[in-house]
Amino acid sequence: MPAGGFGTSGEFITLARVVKTQGRHGEVAGDVLSDVPDRFRAGMRLWALPRQEGAARRELEVEDLWPHKGLLVLKFAGVDSISDAETLVGCELQVPRSQRAQLEAGWAYVSDLIGCSVLDGGREIGRIEDVQFGAGEAPLLIVRNAKAGLFEIPFAEAYLESIDVPGKQVRMNLPEGMLDVNAPITAEEKRQLASSAKGKRK
Repeated sequence: MPAGGFGTSGEFITLARVVKTQGRHGEVAGDVLSDVPDRFRAGMRLWALPRQEGAARRELEVEDLWPHKGLLVLKFAGVDSISDAETLVGCELQVPRSQRAQLEAGWAYVSDLIGCSVLDGGREIGRIEDVQFGAGEAPLLIVRNAKAGLFEIPFAEAYLESIDVPGKQVRMNLPEGMLDVNAPITAEEKRQLASSAKGKRK
């Protein structure tokens, strides 16, 4: 199962992403991308990476934190106003790779899954290009197949057979028809959809 950082950027891994400001004293609300219990604590240092290409990380110290409506509210030292907090919206909150938590056997960091081959019953589907977290219970593996394009595969424990991080392989047993449902739209299907849309506009 996945744990720890969502993504990786060089020697850093992402533990959360700031989604909005929270309160009037510089607090921000973050979407936590780590399943490791008690991963965040007061006094820990995080590095905020802005979305802008080539932007530099900013080192921050967690002053206080508490859960709120499915998000984690964080108060950083020196971030004391709404305008200060606004500069952090969209940032990925990271730690150096060397500081990532030790995981139990059978778990893997999401950052380690990028580039792994996904096999279904021994048949290779493609390579993991990204992992997306959303409203669903399980993250989605974005798997690229050289011929078919992208597949979105739920990374659910029920489908997972094994993870071989050193061997860069994720073995799964997917329900019959799942890949058909998640298959990319063909050129013919795109033409049919376009034709249908034109008919509706009339």
